[in-house]
Amino acid sequence: MGTAVKRFWKKYATFSGRASLSEYWMAVLFNALVYFVLFALLYTFLFLGSSNEDSGHSSPGPLFPIFPFLVVGWYLATLIPTLAITWRRLHDTGRSGGFYFLLGIPFVGGLIVLVLLALSPEPSGARFDRAR
Repeated sequence: MGTAVKRFWKKYATFSGRASLSEYWMAVLFNALVYFVLFALLYTFLFLGSSNEDSGHSSPGPLFPIFPFLVVGWYLATLIPTLAITWRRLHDTGRSGGFYFLLGIPFVGGLIVLVLLALSPEPSGARFDRAR
């Protein structure tokens, strides 16, 4: 996972080339784990607030306002590399990265892209490698 995460950040905005199945899914897993931790902390600090016994009103804890900024910050920091690695993964399946825009199809677009991302690599994907 460490190698995949390093490569995820190293190729921050590289849309050419290919990303292997393991590289893509390890980066997705790492990203999901970070989101899980951030949201767990967000909800923990939301419910660890002080409560006023007289009115029954509960207020979030003092550290709660920090975590929405952390979640949005992580999203913004990983937006471009996530797009880039998805684009490269589609290249590895022998398809153009433009297939990413199938996500715009309501209901089925996400499923179609998910299936494409899970396909085996194809030798025809080599055409997307940058000539050196």
